[in-house]
Order: sequence, then structure tokens, then C-alpha cells
Amino acid sequence: MPCNCEELEARERDSLAHYAQLSADSRGRNVREPPPEWRTQYQRDRDRIIHSRAFRRLDCKTQVFLSGSGDHLRTRLTHTMEVAAIARNIARALRLNEDLTEAIGLGHDLGHSPFGHSGEETLDELMRVHGGFEHNRQSRRVVELLEHKYPTFPGLNLTWETLEGLAKHDTAPEPPLGQAQAEFHNASLEAQVANLA
Repeated sequence: MPCNCEELEARERDSLAHYAQLSADSRGRNVREPPPEWRTQYQRDRDRIIHSRAFRRLDCKTQVFLSGSGDHLRTRLTHTMEVAAIARNIARALRLNEDLTEAIGLGHDLGHSPFGHSGEETLDELMRVHGGFEHNRQSRRVVELLEHKYPTFPGLNLTWETLEGLAKHDTAPEPPLGQAQAEFHNASLEAQVANLA
């Protein structure tokens, strides 16, 4: 018989390190919905990202703008799959939540523009008077507003922890001198692992 959500959460409590983010301790979603029956909250997030249109579109975006095509062309999709696999392996070794880490790794590039880094730089320059363009913010916009997969809420309705990881997947700057350390909030360890991967 397959494991239900409670059994999967119990496995997390028994096997993950005390500093790992447990699915049962999630801060929840913007729109409340029934808990998943056969998955954890973070497994649901991962699956929603994988089945999103934005994720499939990563196959048409390149890391670096190149003209032409070929067998060795690196797309955002191949990069994203590699990041997620590396992040999951690191999370396993550190006894962190693999599902949360993988969800962040899979979603980290959903907001990238076409034409590689040069496309993002050009778009940022064109949008500077409106606050610029930054792919982390666009990733959040994609999963919170632009995806229209569900009739009862906008976006994918991901957990707070996955959204935080998408927003903070780039290396955080050092806190300004004189700023109290308590005011400077770090991303979860799972988000930091996805960032390093």
C-alpha cells in the first residue's frame, strides 16, 4: 500500500536533520487548499512546477544566446534539471529536505527571458524606468500570477518556503554595516543549497 502524507511526514521527522525544513512545518500557501493525500506539500510544489507551461518553455531558452542549433546546445531546461539533481544530492548528504530543495532548483529559472544573459541585460536596461528586470522577481511573478492552471487561484499556489527559495536563490548580499543581524533574514538551508547547485 502506498504511503500517505502523514507517513511521508513521519519519515521526514525520523530521517532529516534537526535543521531541515519539514513539510509538516510549512507556513502554508497563499490560498488554503486541502492537504495532499499521497504527497508532502513540497512534493506537490515540485510536481506543479514540472507540469507548468513555464517549465516546458525552458526547453526553448538558451543559457547563452547562440544562433543556430545543434546536439550540444544547452537550454535552460537542461541546466535546470542539472541544478535540481545536484541540489537534491547535496540536500540528501546534509539530511535536508530533498523535495523542497528540488522544487526550488526546478523553479529557479522560470523567469528568465529568451536570448540568454544578453536578453536579460537588454530587458533590464529597457525596463529601468519601471524598476528594471530581474529574473528572480519574474520567476515569482510567473508562479504567483502568470500560470493559469487552476480555476480557484492564480498561479501555482506554491508554499511559502518554495516561493522564498525562488526569490532568494541568488547569493544574498552581506548585511549593511551597523545593521542588526536579526534584521537580516537568510534563506532556508534548502534554498541556499539550490543556490549553490
